[in-house]
Amino acid sequence: MILSSQEESDLKKERWYIIILAAIQIVHILDFVIMMPLGPRFMRVFQITPAEFSTLVSAYTFSAGIVGFLGALYADHFDRKKFLLFNFTGFIFGTFMCAKGTDFSSLLTARIIAGAFGGMLNANVLSLVSDLIPFQRRGTAMGVVMSAFSITSVFGVPVGLHIANVFDWQMTFYFICFIAIIFWFLSFLILPSVRVRSIKKSFTENFKNFKDIVFQRKYHSSFLLTSLLGFSLFIIIPFISPYMVKNVGMTEEQLPLIYFIGGIFTIISARFIGKLCDKIGSFKIFYIVAFSSILPVVALTNLPHGTPLWAALMATTLFTMSASGRFIPALTIVSAVVKSEDRGTFMNLENALRQLSSGLASQVGGLIIVTTSSGSLDHYQILGLISVLISMLAVYTGFIIKTNFGLK
Repeated sequence: MILSSQEESDLKKERWYIIILAAIQIVHILDFVIMMPLGPRFMRVFQITPAEFSTLVSAYTFSAGIVGFLGALYADHFDRKKFLLFNFTGFIFGTFMCAKGTDFSSLLTARIIAGAFGGMLNANVLSLVSDLIPFQRRGTAMGVVMSAFSITSVFGVPVGLHIANVFDWQMTFYFICFIAIIFWFLSFLILPSVRVRSIKKSFTENFKNFKDIVFQRKYHSSFLLTSLLGFSLFIIIPFISPYMVKNVGMTEEQLPLIYFIGGIFTIISARFIGKLCDKIGSFKIFYIVAFSSILPVVALTNLPHGTPLWAALMATTLFTMSASGRFIPALTIVSAVVKSEDRGTFMNLENALRQLSSGLASQVGGLIIVTTSSGSLDHYQILGLISVLISMLAVYTGFIIKTNFGLK
């Protein structure tokens, strides 16, 4: 297919937009994900229980969810780029406060601040992908942006853990601040201004628009879909590292392998899944990946002590691939059900509900899982069963969306 010079120019611009948006995802995902492999260290240094550690994890997501509702009121009010840079600045400040944390309480406060801005930053990125990339290429774009999690796992997490091992965990957060500042300037230079409304609305008008979207019944299934997916993942994810150390027998020095190997394979699978969404349909791919995710969840949450390292890494890698893979078609689907002028509000609401659901899942998991007298974690297999059941409910929700909107 021969492209015109204008089409080639547009595609080149789109590639740069996708790269910088993926870079933004990398930095805020690293800030969130790094908490999980540092879990054994935090539990040891601060002398906290699994439930208290899950509170540190869920504080970020609860904060992101609550503030996300407020951000949704004005998400379409400001220029998308300016709103993103504002939230990016707040996120950097929150991460800096994490580095300055000296005890459980101060770290918890810092995680709340980082989550408040990080959650809106995530919604900004997804809105801009939808605004800047046509739907016929949006699945591929979502695949690239979602592969940020994998890139973070391959490079960011091992580097962050190495810094923590050589220096201390505080230096890891200083490192995140450093690369965040670099990405902030790249965002300022590369991303275009996107104003979806030519006339600013009053608070009353914004609130009416917010209320209309909240009470639009057809949108409820879209909100439910990603919330269920978030719950099914975060009832498991916060406890992977502690479980691998305390139950399976991995050392803390081996934990980076989970993220490095899982990330490499997920980079490949995310791009492949994104292209398949554009080629044969997001719904078909969502169903395939959702059903294929059952086995990795069951395997991961039932690994016995003494499992060979290669087998444990196979379980975690398959879990990571399927976990990331489900969100690519799911987010492509929900991005198509809303008008462009309401997309910022919609995506902030979607992100807020997903973050609240993820935080709730982490808290529920912390209440169910217990530490035995020998120091191992018990009832992790129950969390796996809950995850599978919630995932199947998400599949049914996807079918409802397809019926309501007639999407392919």
